[in-house]
Amino acid sequence: MGTQTIRRYGSVIVAAGAVGASLLAAAALHPDSRVAAAAAVDPDAAPYFRTEYFPGTEALAADEMRVIALGTGNPEPRKSQAAASWFVELGNGDKFFFDVGTGSQMNFPMLRVSYRDADKVFLSHLHTDHAGDLPELWIGGWVAGRYDRPLRVWGPSGQTPQLGTRHFVDMQKAAWTWDTTMRHGKLPAAGGEIEVNEFDYAKAQVVYAANGVRITSFPALHGIDGAVSYRLEWRDLTFVFSGDTTPTRFMLEHGSDADLLVHESIDTVGRMMRIWGWDRQTAEIVGGLIHTQPAAAGKVFSLTKPRLAVGYHFYNDTSSYQETYDAVRQTYAGPLVLARDGLVFNVTADDIRVRMLVGNEDTYPETIGAKEYASAKRLANTEPSAWLLESQLKWND
Repeated sequence: MGTQTIRRYGSVIVAAGAVGASLLAAAALHPDSRVAAAAAVDPDAAPYFRTEYFPGTEALAADEMRVIALGTGNPEPRKSQAAASWFVELGNGDKFFFDVGTGSQMNFPMLRVSYRDADKVFLSHLHTDHAGDLPELWIGGWVAGRYDRPLRVWGPSGQTPQLGTRHFVDMQKAAWTWDTTMRHGKLPAAGGEIEVNEFDYAKAQVVYAANGVRITSFPALHGIDGAVSYRLEWRDLTFVFSGDTTPTRFMLEHGSDADLLVHESIDTVGRMMRIWGWDRQTAEIVGGLIHTQPAAAGKVFSLTKPRLAVGYHFYNDTSSYQETYDAVRQTYAGPLVLARDGLVFNVTADDIRVRMLVGNEDTYPETIGAKEYASAKRLANTEPSAWLLESQLKWND
């Protein structure tokens, strides 16, 4: 596949993996990188930077999709990589989370997106590294501005009701009862709610259809029943997210011909044995029967033929990148990115641009109109006990 040309902003960055803060650095690392020469930038266009994305400076075009990696790592905590989460923005204004793994919500505020607009979450399965930050998005988002609507969650059923998304959310609500009881009465009520849309994990089906967007769920194989992958279609653009899975026929049937295919590419069996000290049997079970090895991910990419293949869910750093990259390249020769947190993909029918997010870490919530906030419906307020109130020191007396 040759270099694609740009239509809108005068430059395009397509293919090869990003391993540093700049895609241009990646181009120097790997000879199969493709960085097209920039034409003159239209002075009337919104500001555009070739290697960085500065949130709030670029409006999406009506036919454009933006996909941002909020988390690309593993269950083990790591400052450089949060657990799995991908944020999709469409030119029609719609926005979706695909998974909200532990730590990923620390990256979301840098996007400067209103929590009121980011109220739809699609969970692939119920591991902490894919759903662990749901309480933070739910309650933190309520406090930070999503005061007038519930958080809406879509997710799969399980072999039993206790293994499904509805039970998972109900237990989250129960676990955080003290938190929500304290906040109700002070904060508007609607933002403290979660709307659950559980669907049958065992069949491919459209689980969301609105505003020209169609999201299809299809089964994934990940240890036990109840994991799924997703396909988002809007206008002529398609985003596919594997979640966690071994290679399956379902991915070949429903994940083919995407503009962007984000597929897990877990650390190699050999690396698991070296880094974790695991025995070979354990590493092969985790790496090959529960997850997708990099060479197997490459085979999936070769068979599904995306415009751009994206591998994630491995330790992506200077000690591991090359091993994973080489393994994928054993079976796949097309355009490839190995994702890190903060990678941004702008997708149109004519080009795919890949850059790094540059955001402010010292963020504040959005400013809301005081009148509308004050008038929003609230539940009854729960007061502290009288004896506890009496203990308060009155500094202004």
